[in-house]
Formats: sequence, structure tokens, C-alpha cells
Amino acid sequence: MLIDDTNNSSSNPSPLLQMKGLRIEGLSDQGWQEIVCGIDLKLNRGEILGLIGESGAGKSTIGLAAMGFAKDGCRIVDGEIDFDGIELRKAPESQKRKLRGTRISYVAQSAAAAFNPAHRLINQFTEGPIEHDLLSEAKAKEKGRNLYRSLDLPDPDHIGDRWPHQVSGGQIQRMMVAMSMSCEPDLIIFDEPTTALDVTTQIEVLKTIKEIVTDRNVAAIYITHDLAVVAQLANHLMVLRYGNLIEVNSTGQILKSPKQEYTQNLLDARIRDEKTTAQIPNPKTLLNLESVTAGYGKGPDILQDVSISVEKGRTVAVVGESGSGKSTLARVLTGLLPPRFGNILFDGEALPDKLKLRTKQQLQKIQMISQLPDTALNPRQRVRDIIGRPLSFYLGLNGKEKEKRINELLRQIELPQDYIDRLPSELSGGEKQRICIARALAAEPELIICDEVTSALDSIVAKAILNLLQRLQNELGVTYLFISHDLDTVANIADQVVVLYAGRVAEQGSKSAVFQPPFHPYTRLLLSSVPEMRQGWLEETLSTQEAKAGIAREVKITEQGCPFAERCPISIEDVCVGSRPPLQTTTSGHVYACQHSKEVLLRESEH
Repeated sequence: MLIDDTNNSSSNPSPLLQMKGLRIEGLSDQGWQEIVCGIDLKLNRGEILGLIGESGAGKSTIGLAAMGFAKDGCRIVDGEIDFDGIELRKAPESQKRKLRGTRISYVAQSAAAAFNPAHRLINQFTEGPIEHDLLSEAKAKEKGRNLYRSLDLPDPDHIGDRWPHQVSGGQIQRMMVAMSMSCEPDLIIFDEPTTALDVTTQIEVLKTIKEIVTDRNVAAIYITHDLAVVAQLANHLMVLRYGNLIEVNSTGQILKSPKQEYTQNLLDARIRDEKTTAQIPNPKTLLNLESVTAGYGKGPDILQDVSISVEKGRTVAVVGESGSGKSTLARVLTGLLPPRFGNILFDGEALPDKLKLRTKQQLQKIQMISQLPDTALNPRQRVRDIIGRPLSFYLGLNGKEKEKRINELLRQIELPQDYIDRLPSELSGGEKQRICIARALAAEPELIICDEVTSALDSIVAKAILNLLQRLQNELGVTYLFISHDLDTVANIADQVVVLYAGRVAEQGSKSAVFQPPFHPYTRLLLSSVPEMRQGWLEETLSTQEAKAGIAREVKITEQGCPFAERCPISIEDVCVGSRPPLQTTTSGHVYACQHSKEVLLRESEH
């Protein structure tokens, strides 16, 4: 195990949290296995320690151990966990329960899943202070509203009266941070709090976390697989792999000159590797969306007059923040949500609006890979059944012929043939996503809709999945509609890019046209919000006119004017709010919706 004492502050001989020789075991089919292997760490007040590494590195397990807690199937077998003079391994359970939520708080990766959907947000905030006899209900609610105000949440006096589903992803994540502060903790553990968030929402949450640690002098552990994100927050970094400490040092030193090859691999995985678009002779259009408008029930139009064209063998990426209509577009294409207006043409033929009206052949031609393989795979079915079902349903394969094809698909997705009898619980996150890819390929589709397929994966695994998708496209000629909020991912795989905002196409064209000036103001905000692998980027970005105008604002669906007008730093008063922006097309075929000319946007992009 590697130790570097530079991560310890000599000016504070009594750290708030100290672990020595921490060892944790996990239960598997082979019995108890060591998953955290003798970890040491120290953390002082006012400091943020970043724990980084791939899935399975032991990051979350160490974070939970800082609370004196081990999840089901795990046990702390050795070492010391000293929190402000309290040895948590020896402390009675009643004492640890009093510490959790009061002096030690935990912020989960998915705030939407952590909140109770049946209770209003303010009532969930007050639960901790009331339960621990710290505040009355009235005082707890007042404190909640004050924290909402300090975290720049909209309408802080009333937002707590909403239900969890009535706030955006960035808002609910900040509300969870507020809840973690309800009892004035000394230590907060942030477990991947921005992994599934879009780039602008991520900036909101990072700003909030940094301000809390600085202003309130609390200590924090920040768990992530994204070095560029943690570089904006952490004073020191611990690089972990398979429960072992690989490297520990100041953040700046690790970014500048990592000592270990594995750390360098993590840095390299975050570097944008732009795909070069290959020439296809006589390209044919596979999918056409013509002026599609769609919504749910009697609600507003979530998609408004959307037109997209996808060529065979190409990858078209659809990007935008949460609430922009990306997932609604996927539902329309798969027949789960019939459009209110417009047409869908597939290979030149009209596609029925509703799923139940589509033929088996039409269903076969369009397959989908979901964002979360954990929920997309039946936990009781083995790999042979998961991949085998579309082989039987669409192609009529059975017996040895089906098993032979399953093995061929496993080879295509670069997994061993002995995985055929494994359950999803026996696979890593990346392996599960590969099985989802194989299931989609089994139907021999012409179009695969990839819905945020790498957003829940660590950077090394995500890069491997993107390489796999590209290789399969090169070999099979399959077409992808790639839905993502990650612009680095889009740069790695896309040929064409469609930027959606509030249900409308803000900009579309070749990747080179969209990612180079002149930018639509919304595209410029997205590009400027992608974290860079250097310290100080967050503060620099928050000072820009794009961030000041566009960060911490909701995506609002509107049928009048430009929906981005309220967030646009170059909005024309009394014009953009009231008049729909015209669609303008450049000589390269690049289309954008804006009142400003190409020359004005080019000038603004150069500032």
C-alpha cells in the first residue's frame, strides 16, 4: 500500500476523521472476500478528500465506513475509525445512530430515489432535527427555508411545499445537500452526487458543495470516478483500485504528475477523443422525423415541431439538459408515446404511431439500450435467456442454433463464453451494459437508440463501451440515435449532433459545425459547462456571462418566443421573449434557431 504524508495537515494534530488499517470483507458465492485492504486516511475540518477509482474500487464502502456502517453483505473486520475522538468500531449502535444524520451526513448519488415520493420536501427536511430533539417543527421549517435561500433555490419560502417529482434534477440534489445540513454536521459524505446530472446542473451542485465546506468549515469525503469533477473541489485525492490504495497526494500534484500508471489511465480516459466521420458513398436516409409534436395526457407539448434526419450507418447524437425532451423523443420513436402531430418515416415508409400497431418486422428494426442496465435486465434470468429471447422471438432460433448465436454475440461484445450462465448480479456495471448491447444486436436491427448508455459508468468502462459501439457500427453498419447530456461522449461517437432545448431543436448539423463557432447561445452554454481537468476551472466558469445568465435556471416549456430567452446573455429585449426564432441554415447545412445572424453569433463566440 502506498502512503504519502503530504495529504496530512501538520498544523492540525487532531484530524476530525482518521482511519488506520481499515479492512472490510464482502460476502460472495466463494465466501467472505476482502474488498477494502488496509486503508489509512486523515481528514481535517474545512477539507475535501476525493476518493476516485473505477466501479468496485471500494469508494462507497469506505465512505459508509466513515459513519461506522457497513451495508448488507459487508463487514468491517479490522482497523480503527476515529471520528472526533470516538472510536466508531467500538461505539455502541445507539451512539452511532445519534451521530448519523446529526454530526455525520450522507448525500446519495440519486436524490430522486433517496427522497420519499409520498412526502413533501420540507417535511423530509425537518425529520432529522425533530427526531434528534434539536429543533421544533416551526424552527426546523424556518431553517430549511433559510438553507434553500442560501443554496440559490428558486422561491425558497415555498419550494419545500412541493413533492419530489415537482423539482428538477439539480434542485432536488441541492435539496438533499440542504437536508444533509439540517443538523449542522461536522462531516458530509458525498457519494457520486453529480454522476447522472447534465453539465449545467452539475455546476450548480459543485458550487453548492464548495460553498458549504468553505463557509461552514465542515469536512467532506467526495466519492467519484470523474477526475475533472473532483479536481474542482478536493484538497487531496486518494486513488483506489480493488480495495487497495494506489496513490494519495494533493489534487494539483496528481493532476500534474501522477506517480502510478493506473492514475495516468484515469486521467487519459477523461481526455476527449473526437471521432472522425467516415465518408459513405451515396448515403441513404434511414429515419425521418417530420415536424413531430408530442406531449403527455392533456399537458403541454414537450416536443414542438421537431424534424431530424438520420442516415444509414451514421450516429446522430441528441443532446440537451434534463427536461429538454430527449427521452420523450425516444418514447415517440419506439411507439410508447404517439405524437400529436407530425410523421415518422423509417426507410421511406410511414411508421405507425402506436407500439401495438407496429408489425414484428417494424419492431425488430428499432431496438433500444437503456441508461440503467440494473433495471433493464431481469435479475432472475441468466445471460442465455436475456440474449436468447429476441433470437427466438424475431428470428425463430432454438436449441443448438440459438446457443451458437448467443456465443457469437458474446464474442462480439468481448465477453467470455462461460458468461452464458451468469445472472446479472454476477456481472459488473460495464458487463451488464455489454449484455444489453448484445440483446439489442440479437434482433439484427437497423437502428439502435442508445439512451444515456454510459452516464452511470466510470470513465474507463464508459470509454470501452464507446469503442465497442463504434467497432460494431464499423463491422455491421448499424445506425445509432445516441441520447446524451455528456458532450465529451458525444464528441467521441457522433457524426451529426442535434441540440434540443425545451422540446425544440436549437441547433443541428455535422459535429464539426455544431462544436465550432458560431455557436447557438445554448450550445455555447453547454460546451462551456464541461469540466476541465484543472483546478480553478469552476470559479472561472461561474464568472462568465453564460454561467451568470444560464446556470441555476429551469428548462421551461413555452409555445411563445424563444424558450432560452430568459437564460440567454445576448437576448434581445421584447423580441426573443415574444417572437419565435427563425430557423437559419448556413452553406454547410448547419441549422440553428436564433434571432441573431451568423456574424453576430460568431462575434459573441470569440469573446
